[in-house]
Amino acid sequence: MSDPEELPRADQAEGAPHPRETAQLFGHAQAEADFLHAFSAERLHHAWLIMGPRGVGKATLAWRIARFLLATPPMEDDGLFGAPPPPTSLEIDPDHPVSHRIQALAEPGLATITRSYNDKGRLRDQIVVDDIRVLNRFFGLSSAEGGRRVVIVDCADEMNVNAANALLKMLEEPPARTTLLLISHQPSRLLPTIRSRCRTLRLGPLQPDDMQAALEQAGAELPDDPTYLAALAAGSVGAAMRLLSLEGMKLYAELLAIADSLPRLDRQRAMALAEKAATRGGAERFELMLTLIDLLLVRLARTGATGQPPMPEAAPNEGGVLLRLSPDPHRARAWADLAATVTERSRHGQAVNLDPAALVLDTVFKMQDTASR
Repeated sequence: MSDPEELPRADQAEGAPHPRETAQLFGHAQAEADFLHAFSAERLHHAWLIMGPRGVGKATLAWRIARFLLATPPMEDDGLFGAPPPPTSLEIDPDHPVSHRIQALAEPGLATITRSYNDKGRLRDQIVVDDIRVLNRFFGLSSAEGGRRVVIVDCADEMNVNAANALLKMLEEPPARTTLLLISHQPSRLLPTIRSRCRTLRLGPLQPDDMQAALEQAGAELPDDPTYLAALAAGSVGAAMRLLSLEGMKLYAELLAIADSLPRLDRQRAMALAEKAATRGGAERFELMLTLIDLLLVRLARTGATGQPPMPEAAPNEGGVLLRLSPDPHRARAWADLAATVTERSRHGQAVNLDPAALVLDTVFKMQDTASR
C-alpha cells in the first residue's frame, strides 16, 4: 500500500508546492484587504466563498486566512490601554507555533475537505457526503487556541448533491467561532442556497509581473521569453506550471504550424502530433493538447470578430496565422462553431475512451475543412 504522503493530493497541482507551503500571495491585495476590514470591524462572516479562475491563488489565500485566524487573538478591549491596533496584513511569522502545526498538518483548529480515496485506493472524482460528515467530529472537539476553528473546502464545485446538502446544513446553523472557506473555480455549479450564505472574495487572473513572481516562488524554470507563457496561461499560475511541466508551449507552437499549413494540411506534422497524444502514459499531455486546440480555435474566432489578433501573442508569428485564417466576422463564426463542435466531441471521446490519436486527427481534419470553406 502506498504511503499517504506519496499519494497525489486533490488540492495540489502537479509540480507545484502545496498552497499551505506557499509563502506569499501575489496580485490579490484587494481581496486580503477586504477580509482584514471585515475582521477588524468585527463583522467576520462565518462562511467565505473564494472564487475565480483555476490556478490564480485561491487556495493560497484560503490557507493564509486560516493561518491568520488561528494565530491572531480576538479584537478585544484591553482595559486601560484599549483594543490593540487592527492587523494590517494576513502575514503570520513562519516560526509561529500555528505556522509549524499547519505545515505539519497537525493543527487541531483546522479541517480540510477535499476529494478522498475510495476503498480501491483511487481518488474519487467528487467530494462525497462522508467527506463532509467528518466535520461533525471536528466540531465536537474542544476549541483550539483563541476558540476558533477553520474549515477549508477545496474545491466546493466538486461536491456531489448529498455532500452539498450536508454542507448547507452546517452553513445554515454554523458552529460558534467557526469560519468556513469555500474555494470555487465555477460558482455556478454550487447550490444557490450555498452561495447566498457566503461572503464573496473574487480573485482575477494575475498580471504578468505577479505571475512571474509567483512562478519564481514555486521554483519554476521560466523560459527566456515568458510572454508566450503568460498568454497561454491566461493569468493562471496553475496553468503555467502545467504548461511548463508538459512542454505546452512547444505543443501550441506545433499546433500553430499545422494551422499555418491550412488549407493544404501538412499531414506529416499532423500525424506526429497525433502520435504524441497516443503516447503511453500521456493522458495529461492529451488533455492539455485538447485544451490548446480549443484555445487556438477561440483565438481564431476572436481575431475574425475584432479584426485583430489577441495580444500578447501565444507563439511566434501567431498574429499573422490568425489573421490569414480568420480575416472577418464570417470566418469568426465558422471557427466559433467548430470550437463548440470540437469541445463536445472531445468530451464524448474521453467519456467513451476513443483513441486519442484518432480524436486529434479528426479535429485537425475538421480544421482543414473549415479553412477550405
